[in-house]
Amino acid sequence: MEIKVVKLFEGGSFNEEFLFGGENKADGRKDVMYPGSLQNFLIDTGSEVILVDTGFPAGSEFKGYTKILDYVPALEALGYKPEQVSKILVTHKHGDHSGSIGCFPNAKIYIGPEDADAMKLTGENIIRATYPDGPYHNFPESQKIADGVYFIKARGHTKGNSIVIAEKDGVYYMMHGDVTYVDAALHANKLSIVFEDLPAARETLDRVREFVRNNPTIYLSTHTPEGVSNLEGKVIMKLD
Repeated sequence: MEIKVVKLFEGGSFNEEFLFGGENKADGRKDVMYPGSLQNFLIDTGSEVILVDTGFPAGSEFKGYTKILDYVPALEALGYKPEQVSKILVTHKHGDHSGSIGCFPNAKIYIGPEDADAMKLTGENIIRATYPDGPYHNFPESQKIADGVYFIKARGHTKGNSIVIAEKDGVYYMMHGDVTYVDAALHANKLSIVFEDLPAARETLDRVREFVRNNPTIYLSTHTPEGVSNLEGKVIMKLD
């Protein structure tokens, strides 16, 4: 199994109030900035090519960011063609995560049912996750996608939010969408201001932090350059 990064945008930024202020805006400062980027991830199992999110639609711009490539060209730069993709795991409905799902003619698309409904997705290739495989470590509901690849219910950021964990050589690669936007928020135990269900978002962040404490985890974020450097450096996240 190989986990790879699909690089889309770079050079952006967030202020701390946005990143830390979900439960109390006073927790973040407007004048403290963190670098931002946009990347998604790919899991090559050897027999399947599985995408975790698909970026914006082609031709999109991202205010304040420099485009690297649209999603499909970025995928092709890694050596893959759209027709090779067998499954897409959508962490949530937002356009920077789901915008290019229509570009993959042979892919089954797994997504939380609430987000599938919100997007009005239809078709035989749309798989509304039912999380039938029970608990995965400290997460109550999961769905096995392939050997060593799990789609895990993690509501809060959106009502249908999920995370993806891939297991390789005793290490857990957590691709979490927007549970946090930067690693500093994970360390500080702070929620961003973007959520649809605040109590669920808090429960999810608590479970993520518990999992990271108890398992060697490479934390792969969508919106910070640390998502790239953590993968490339195989950096095990350490809390507390």
